[in-house]
Amino acid sequence: MTRAPLSLPPVFADWFTSRGWAPHPHQMAMLDRADRSASLLIAPTGGGKTLAGFLPSLVGLTLKPREGLHTLYISPLKALAADMRRNLTRPIAEMGLPIRVDDRSGDTSQTRKKAQRADPPHILLTTPESLALLLSYEDAPRVFLGLKRVVVDELHALAESKRGDQLMLLLTRLQAMCPDMTRVGLSATVDDPPALARYLAPHPATCEILAADPGPDPQIKMLTTDTPPPWSGGGGRYAIPEVLEAVKAHKTTLIFHNTRAQAEIFFHDLWLTNIDALPIGIHHGSLDRAQREKVEAAMVAGNLRAVVCTGSLDLGLDWGDVDLVIQVGAPKNVKRLVQRIGRAGHQYNTPSKALILPANRWEVIECQAAIQAVLDHDLDGEPRGPGPRDVLCQHILITACSAPFDADRLFAEVTSAGAYAMLTRAEFDACLDFVATGGYALKGYDRWQRLKQNSDGRWHLRDPRLTQLIRMNLGTIIDTDTLKVRMRGRGGKPLGEVEESFASSLVPGDTFLMGGQIVRFETLREMVVQVSRDRGRKPRLAVFSGTKFATSLQLSQRILSLLHNGDHSTLPAHTRDWISLQNEMSQLPRPGRILIESFPHDGRAHTCIYGFAGKNAQQTLGLLATRQMEDLGAGPLGFVATDYATLIWSLEPVSDPASLLDLGLLREGLDSWLADNALMKRSFKNAATIAGLITRNHPGQRKTGRQATFSTDILYDTLRKYDPDHLLLTLTKEEAMRGLIDFGRIEEMLAQSRGKIDHCSTDRVTPFAAPLFLEVGRVPVEGAGQEALLRAETQRLLAEAGLVQ
Repeated sequence: MTRAPLSLPPVFADWFTSRGWAPHPHQMAMLDRADRSASLLIAPTGGGKTLAGFLPSLVGLTLKPREGLHTLYISPLKALAADMRRNLTRPIAEMGLPIRVDDRSGDTSQTRKKAQRADPPHILLTTPESLALLLSYEDAPRVFLGLKRVVVDELHALAESKRGDQLMLLLTRLQAMCPDMTRVGLSATVDDPPALARYLAPHPATCEILAADPGPDPQIKMLTTDTPPPWSGGGGRYAIPEVLEAVKAHKTTLIFHNTRAQAEIFFHDLWLTNIDALPIGIHHGSLDRAQREKVEAAMVAGNLRAVVCTGSLDLGLDWGDVDLVIQVGAPKNVKRLVQRIGRAGHQYNTPSKALILPANRWEVIECQAAIQAVLDHDLDGEPRGPGPRDVLCQHILITACSAPFDADRLFAEVTSAGAYAMLTRAEFDACLDFVATGGYALKGYDRWQRLKQNSDGRWHLRDPRLTQLIRMNLGTIIDTDTLKVRMRGRGGKPLGEVEESFASSLVPGDTFLMGGQIVRFETLREMVVQVSRDRGRKPRLAVFSGTKFATSLQLSQRILSLLHNGDHSTLPAHTRDWISLQNEMSQLPRPGRILIESFPHDGRAHTCIYGFAGKNAQQTLGLLATRQMEDLGAGPLGFVATDYATLIWSLEPVSDPASLLDLGLLREGLDSWLADNALMKRSFKNAATIAGLITRNHPGQRKTGRQATFSTDILYDTLRKYDPDHLLLTLTKEEAMRGLIDFGRIEEMLAQSRGKIDHCSTDRVTPFAAPLFLEVGRVPVEGAGQEALLRAETQRLLAEAGLVQ
């Protein structure tokens, strides 16, 4: 017997009617599915998906009032949780509903946090990190008693990071405490809905997928500029006049950048050109929280015409009057572009409007490929691997903080999380042993003896005082080593933070950009960078922390298809001419094949490999290919890499460049190169921090980045020497292969080409290779080539001095 669809209670129906609204079909469908074990709603930005997620909770609490925590809402952003509280409180107050709502994050006062644990609200809005803390307390079963629903917003964003893996483990803990708890995932951009549903659902349960009407396609095109883009670089300053004209023609514009440094430079130059004094703000993660909140409040009030921003505004926040998005620089990822475009026209069935501004000539092609992918609804995504075990180690510590636990039961819980469904008992036991003892090489040190077993077989913390230290270091976001920046003087205004390595390079008088203003470095005192205002116009650049994206594999394939057999008429004339010239002098890269060019320039042999594998992979390819060239006696001198290609220069040409792409030789070179490499130590530091082997935060103090690096370097070298099979060394290599080194992309590139390599020898630099000569980030190669150059220069100087014949 099928159940009749639910209808809205009169108080809700009247509220919708009073505003001239009607609930969307997907909102009513979510209300009808309120008792399902797991549901995933995919709806476009502005489609009311958040209200759809909350509607069953609001209706349920209205029809059956009760005390205690009913619904837990989890978002990836603290600001999103606070924004949601404002948005929820208004309709609750207008309908007079007996529902209490509160938010909890790192910004919440200790007084409010204690009150929430003592008397939980009906609906609590929080983040994965705050949930981890809540579950680490011994009163967690009481706080979560009676929890009915968990709503995870922007699920796609969480699923792409370790924060999402940790959240899924935390949900298994909640599910054990509250067996009838239902899970709801909300997302706007999903490339593989069934995979995301499996990720959310408790294994082996199923998750129902509900897709809303996607609405009209966005209005998206490249920004037309009088000046052609430069041949290299990552900013869009050449087009600032056109950007200002677009801002003037719209109510509110979000101007997205891929890095914080680029956002600062662009904002500074935009402001200098802003002769009409349009109100424009800047927003990114390195700015002080008060400054970010000031910009957000001005946006909500409609007082800003534009905001220069980064990924800090990618998700969720409802900006109402935003009617244009400008993406500066190639988006690198179609899903990210769709998410950003959705910030404009934040209304259901209203097309979003966006302009894409390529930063250089190569990006013109990538931007056109990305635009077509958006219009084809072709989202990119890479398959997720198994749940990371450093996150599991931290989860074991969280569990031990709250109460003694049984290993068998915890293993059953963990493997009910989709990402950990294939975890073996041996892998789990290895993590448990590491958490308990530190592993074979570290068992003799008291500081890593953290767990022990009771006589009943349950595990508990060896010293209860460890709970404070563990809680202070929870989370999977690895902070880059940053220092606070403040105006000089007592009570100086906080501005934000810069990387520690950048701060250590400053001398008094150096200037840099912070929040769009030029500041002058005065002194470093008590781990705070003290600055004063500077009236100069040419600042030194602050190297802000932040992700540098690599072009997705799917977008790379679209670029290749566009180059080889696409419609070049959609491209600007200067780019069409560049492509034609490349085809005449050499040839165009083709899908399913790898192009290698060889040519002389400036007395050196040059090899250019077009792999389209992303920046990290192309960089790794340069390191490995130059090692082979060293063995072949070619005397490699250096290389530079972009998302699209790797350019290598050497004393001698390689007779068979295709041999540089032999997968077996590349793997051999990778193993020997990884053995003692700074990148591996960086990966080890990240894994060791998440797994709890090292701690950055201590009661009353915090280690500097240099102190933490020194500690982890010693540990890394010790484990490599005395315990090479240690769990963390295994995890370190896995992490490096996936992220910093991205060797998997190289393997994929070679698998797709299946040995099909096009080799072109020319007598001069080719059009496609020319921009690589202008790229920053050249990597010198130490070896026989540099030694030969040094010998030749020595002989020349000696001969000039008359010391040799």
